[in-house]
Amino acid sequence: MLTRRLGRTEVSVTALGFGAAPIGNLYSPLADEDAYAAIETAWNGGVRYFDTAPHYGLGLSEERLGAALAGRPRARFAVSTKVGRLLQRNPVPTGSDLAAGGFAVPDTLIRTPDYTRDGILRSLEASLKRLRLDRVDVVYVHDPDDHMDQAIHEALPALADLRDQGVVGAIGAGMNTVAPLIRILAEADVDVLMVAGRWTLLDRTAEPLLDACVARDVSVVAAAPFNSGLLAHRWPPDDAYFDYGPAPTPILEHARDLARACAVHGTTLPHAAIQFPLRHPAVASVVTGVRTRAQAQSALGWSAADIPEHLWTESNWA
Repeated sequence: MLTRRLGRTEVSVTALGFGAAPIGNLYSPLADEDAYAAIETAWNGGVRYFDTAPHYGLGLSEERLGAALAGRPRARFAVSTKVGRLLQRNPVPTGSDLAAGGFAVPDTLIRTPDYTRDGILRSLEASLKRLRLDRVDVVYVHDPDDHMDQAIHEALPALADLRDQGVVGAIGAGMNTVAPLIRILAEADVDVLMVAGRWTLLDRTAEPLLDACVARDVSVVAAAPFNSGLLAHRWPPDDAYFDYGPAPTPILEHARDLARACAVHGTTLPHAAIQFPLRHPAVASVVTGVRTRAQAQSALGWSAADIPEHLWTESNWA
């Protein structure tokens, strides 16, 4: 599988990345063996970039990913995790994290926003233990929308020090919103930015960010290429979701227009959706959430099969 280097670092990632939020029991329980089967299928298909976070299942995603990768040659894969949400003991557990965090796991822990230097170091130390690693390849500051000054002046400098020490290969931020990422690009020393859902067939609002990243020699990882599932179907269904909620009618109709254009050119909507982000020179990898062996197989197939060039040049993607 094609690999690309992140910014000016020595870290390389595969064009298709494994998003590990679903194996943290996102929305519903998942057996360990099913999570491991999804990772194994992705690995056998050539995926060597795996993205996780403490937020995903209150550490369960990191634990499962660490167990699945244990014993594999360390130089052959890249792992990214995130900082900014410190996991601490929950003094008043209710029994489930579904209401608070969206993961079907016991809420014995809670997420405490912490973008201080100490919080970053503590979070990463805990992540390394769960991942069974002595270093990670990429660390993103996770969703610092309400903590931007602290992220820029404390969290990212702390990560830069770790990068200089060789504990981290590349650093950046991961968010769903574009404007804060543009500010981070302008004010901080970053190698890569992860933007979720804003550079897809359906939502191109991150284009100014991507263009600026090219000028700064900063890479982009495009996450959530299916916009919460809306673009994951040949024909978007009436009950499709967009950005974590029911798709509004205009969005649903736009997605169906895209599906029609794909069919005319002999391909499918998810096939085009997973390949579209990589057409921008800033994008090093597309990370899609994977829950099952079947989802891994589908993502591998869509990412590998060629799409006629005239789909991009002749279709009205506006």
